Amino acid sequence: MQVMELAGPGRDGEPGRLEARHRPAPVAGPGEVVVEVHACAVCRTDLQIVDGDLPARHLPIVPGHQVVGHIASRGSGVDPATHPIGARVGIAWIASTCGICRFCTTARENLCVDAAFTGWDIDGGYGEQVVARADFTYPIPPSFDDLRAAPLLCGGTIGYRSLKVAGVDLRDAAGTRLGLYGFGASATCVIQLAVHAGCEVFVATRSEAERARAIALGAVWAGGYADPPPVPLDAAITFAPAGSVVIDALRALDRGGIVAVNAIHLDHIPEFDYDQLWLERSLRSVANVTRADVVEFLDLAAAVPVQTQIEVFGPDQANDALTRLRDGRISGSAVLQFA
Repeated sequence: MQVMELAGPGRDGEPGRLEARHRPAPVAGPGEVVVEVHACAVCRTDLQIVDGDLPARHLPIVPGHQVVGHIASRGSGVDPATHPIGARVGIAWIASTCGICRFCTTARENLCVDAAFTGWDIDGGYGEQVVARADFTYPIPPSFDDLRAAPLLCGGTIGYRSLKVAGVDLRDAAGTRLGLYGFGASATCVIQLAVHAGCEVFVATRSEAERARAIALGAVWAGGYADPPPVPLDAAITFAPAGSVVIDALRALDRGGIVAVNAIHLDHIPEFDYDQLWLERSLRSVANVTRADVVEFLDLAAAVPVQTQIEVFGPDQANDALTRLRDGRISGSAVLQFA
């Protein structure tokens, strides 16, 4: 089978590059399935692994953790009733957990110290087939086609978890003033959930085109990162991988507000005055997702429904997709389409 493989990340500020490779077809082990890949969305985390911003955990590695495909084969111990051959499934960032630590046993498996991640610890979806633990695959709602479902599996799901971390309960969010700092694939999903729940959404981004897109999706205001929103915010989520943006969001909070940092990597967080944190403002990070997050979000995305904006690339164009993402030239999500 063909894959796009990372042999070594970029160094000294030089971007990394994937190489096309031929590998033997994978074989499912106990508890695993082989998934024939239909689509794999490109995430900024993929880019950070390729460029070396996130230290490599396993090399060579096939990136990609927003995978949609069908089950091609099963290993021993996989129930054919729950994972029939041909079933359409998704694969997300979280690939496995221990299931027995104090985090796993308290509904916090996203913090498991022995967790493994798709496209970082084990091979991901930038290839024709991928192996996954069966209990870490997800049925895809039939209302989404393969290409538009793929970005939901990370950008959408981590955005949904970010809302939780920011203290936004979508069941009782009407009138909540929510700031979104950065407006890429994840924020595109979040704004649709928030507007549907009755939030007032304020978007900060450098791009004039993204500001216009945010207003079209229901934002009540859009400006630059350093522009103060017209009212204090109850909560904010930052998506940009820049620590300065975190401080911009913190400055915009009302008393008791929360900033949730939706990023696995930041350049740095600048020094800031304690007065900006005082009055019970909070700064929290968002780390990974749980399987429950994925299931809940996919159901909610189908009900709203959440619409994803995509640009489609062939597998051999993965480097082009990463370059466009690196340069800020992707509107919505890049998705690799497999025949």
